[in-house]
Order: sequence, then structure tokens, then C-alpha cells
Amino acid sequence: MSRFAPNGIIALVDEHPRFNLGGSYGPNLLLGELLDATTLARLEKTALGYGSAAGDVHLRAAIAEPLGVAASDVVITAGSLQALFLLAFALCDRGDEVVLATPAFPPTRAAFEAVGASIRPLHLSFDRGYRLDVHELAPLLSAKTKLVSLASPQNPSGVAVPYNTLREIAALMQQRCPRAFLIVDDVYREAAFGDDPVAPSALALALASQVITVASLSKCHGAPGVRIGWAIVRDTHVREQLVLGKFNTAICNSALDEILALRILEQRERVLRERRIILAQCVAATQAFVHKNGELIEWIRPDAGAICCVRLRPDRFDDTAVEQFYQRLRDADILLSNGTWFGEEARVFRLGFAHLPLPELEQAYDALGTLLTQIAHVTA
Repeated sequence: MSRFAPNGIIALVDEHPRFNLGGSYGPNLLLGELLDATTLARLEKTALGYGSAAGDVHLRAAIAEPLGVAASDVVITAGSLQALFLLAFALCDRGDEVVLATPAFPPTRAAFEAVGASIRPLHLSFDRGYRLDVHELAPLLSAKTKLVSLASPQNPSGVAVPYNTLREIAALMQQRCPRAFLIVDDVYREAAFGDDPVAPSALALALASQVITVASLSKCHGAPGVRIGWAIVRDTHVREQLVLGKFNTAICNSALDEILALRILEQRERVLRERRIILAQCVAATQAFVHKNGELIEWIRPDAGAICCVRLRPDRFDDTAVEQFYQRLRDADILLSNGTWFGEEARVFRLGFAHLPLPELEQAYDALGTLLTQIAHVTA
């Protein structure tokens, strides 16, 4: 029995090329940045026993306070993906309808497929800038809809769903499927570029009890190795099911991870500010790279985050050249994310622009530009 379909995206954690343009987050936070005397004292006094299934109460409070929700609404998970999987398992029976905005992060789709949900894709297109059209969502909603799942900013595009659009979605759901839940993965929400404003959370929507958000420390804070994510759930029954699901699969999080996560959030402003500066520099470098190679590629500029979508121009790359492009990436020591992993066409690839230090990113872009030119000349 195979409940999880294979997907090439697993290469992003298995392969380590010189030019990693597949990474989906900013520079790694270093453990040494957190290990001051206070943190070391906490670690020394930490009992390595079981923690709470819902998560450490101090950590939950640190997550809840900036969002204006109660600590009791927060459930700590091993990354946001555990939250998404447990929510799929708790909310969906076999055959239940799930509206999923696509292209989407593969494990999100896999979670709904694994529990036997019937996925109704809401297709977002490169040509329309991956902007969600509420009028296209409307016919996908019905009394059978169990939940609507979207990400803002989206993965792979980095394009956000404007708050007014989220409000329209919530109003439409109240009309068409008033008992359905809206799940918003906002793991990139705080990864703004420089001084750009941070988008408000979907938790402020009027559909309060039926809005669930998931996030983690992986993307905005540069700490995917600290396996801490969370779901914010204000429906009591769903929250209880999420905690029970976690208990029956993992019992609790690592006590060490929870201490480090709390320390990261105590330094939230510094950590986020430093990464926002880097993100702004890297998105500017990416814009320059696309402009320089504008006869060969085009992109959708992201609203936030560390990723974007780039497309090989059809007039310079036929299908054979697209295939050759991916085949020759390995020889150039470059790792990219194939659009087909996310439900896009192969001509589109996800570009991770904040994983490498800026000088190395520019070297990677030089190597990628050379490869593009070599292949495009064959078919021009």
C-alpha cells in the first residue's frame, strides 16, 4: 500500500550542490546566536521527560501574544507540516471535498490525498501573477466542502492573498459552505522585504472560529532544524482533536526544541529584522538577474518570503530544451525546484533566492545565466 506519492522535492533535503537555489528559506540561524548564559542555564535545568501534548505553555503564549489570540488556541507541532497533516486527518473523511489553491507545496496536497479527501483544485496561473480570483473559487464551493486550504504568501510563488480577498473568501464560505474551515498557511507572512509592511493575519477575519492558521520557525526565522511549528485553532473540538492526534502520533515535542524556539521568539525583532534586510537584498539581486536574462526568462515578483516562480520563455525553449535544462543543472552544480513538483508546468521553476549569502547567490546566478544561454542558443 502506498499512501504517499513520490515527489522530486525530497531532493531539496537529500542533495547538497554548490549552488543551492532550491532552498525555501533565508539564511540559517546559528545555534551560537541563542546560547547566552540565560539559555544555557535553562538547558542545564531542563528535564528530558515528556512535555505537554499541546506544547509548552510559555512558548504558546509567545506565539499567541503578537496575534491577539489566547495561548490556549495554540497547538505546538513538529513544523507546520505536522499541523497540516493532523488537521487533514481530523477534519476530512474519505471523499470529503477540499478546495486547494494550486500550485501548492507537495506535502500539503499529500496530506489530503493520504486521508482520501476529494481535492478540488483552484488553479492560480503564472500569466495572471498567481492572483486568487474569488469568482473562480465560488463554483468550487458547495455544502459538501469540508475545508478550503491556501497559503499566503503562496509556495512556490511567494505571492500573497490580499487581506480584502481573504475577507471576500470568508464571506463567500459563509454563504456556500458555512460549516467549512478555512486553513491559511502563513509560514512566510512575516518574511517581508526590508521595511515593507507585514500583512495582517487571517485570524482577524470575522469567520473567527472557522479560520485556522499554521506557521513555523522554519522560513521567516531561518530555523528549520528546530522542528517547531504551530496551528492556531479557536474551535474547541478541532483543537482537542489536533492535540489528541499529536499525542497519538508523537506524544509531544522535544523539550530542547521548545526551549530553543522560545529563545528565538524572545529575540524575534532582531531575528526578523536581520532576515528582512537580507531578503530585500536578495530579491533585488534576483530582479537584476531576471532583467539581465529577460530575453530568456520571466518572473512573478513575490510579495514576501524567500522564493519566487521563474518561467523559461516558450519562444526560446521548446519542450526538448526545457527537459535539457533540468538534465544539465546537475552538471552545473545547481539545484532548482521543478514546477511539476508543485502542480505547475515544467517550464516554470521555483527559485529560492535567500539560502545562499549574497556573493554566492550572484555567482549562482552567473552560472544559471550561462546555462540558460547555452541551451537557448540551441533552439533560438
